[in-house]
Amino acid sequence: MARRAAELCKADLTTKMVVEMTSLQGVMGRFYALHSGEPAEVANAILEHFLPRFSGDALPATKPGLAVGVVDRLDTLLGLFAAGITPTGTKDPYALRRAALGLVGNLIGWDLDFDIKAGLVTVAEQLPIPASREKQIVCLSFIAERLRNLFLEQGYRYDVVDAVVADQGHNPAGAARAVKALTGWVERPDWHTILPAYARCMRITRDQLKSYPVDSKALVEPEEQDLFKALEHVETAARQSGSIDDFINNFLPMIPAINSFFDKVLVMTEERQLQENRLGLLQRIASLAEGVADLSRLEGF
Repeated sequence: MARRAAELCKADLTTKMVVEMTSLQGVMGRFYALHSGEPAEVANAILEHFLPRFSGDALPATKPGLAVGVVDRLDTLLGLFAAGITPTGTKDPYALRRAALGLVGNLIGWDLDFDIKAGLVTVAEQLPIPASREKQIVCLSFIAERLRNLFLEQGYRYDVVDAVVADQGHNPAGAARAVKALTGWVERPDWHTILPAYARCMRITRDQLKSYPVDSKALVEPEEQDLFKALEHVETAARQSGSIDDFINNFLPMIPAINSFFDKVLVMTEERQLQENRLGLLQRIASLAEGVADLSRLEGF
């Protein structure tokens, strides 16, 4: 049904009815499709792929309508970026901001995990003009910025939004869940013990240009051995991709071991093997938040 709707979804734009009254695009397409004997699912998808047409408008009610709408917006956005036609200042003659907002709004409204980055790669293969990797990155950044603005308009804290969008801006539905969840965590009275523990691990490792392997046999202090055991437990625990709750709930039991480690163990020791092993241990702890949120963007980090 989606494939057939995709073939017909722009046909009504050539009719005199829609040329005279552009607000009827999709509306007339649905009537024409039904009149021509197309299945109701196809006719409805033709209308729905335009939704939402404005802020507060209805979302697609069917999967074919949603699918055609997602593909149409990705095609429009990347196609125009590839052609060098992008919004400047307040000028947006091809309504790319509206297209991006419609895309992220539909995915959030359906709570549908969808990797926009991968979607743009697929779209690039179908465009009649080259869409370089650089163009795809710029287009993705444009969409992620619309997503960021949407969250800010909904009243979420800027630092929470920035932390989540930095890692999940390519998946609007996942980002929406994460922003809501992280908002709950930063408002907890014990948050001042959670973020600092993670920050201690990340601050000391983020400037390292190399990732160090961890040799568990070279962990000589009881505190670093305890921390390694806690890390192994977290790394093997079940976690849903992008879940703030899963990440922090698994991280919480590590906090006493992290604090004890920093209190009793010298990370930047002059013995190179010990130093690199300890840095590698902390790098693995810092990497636990990858794909979830960039916690360094939060206030108090």
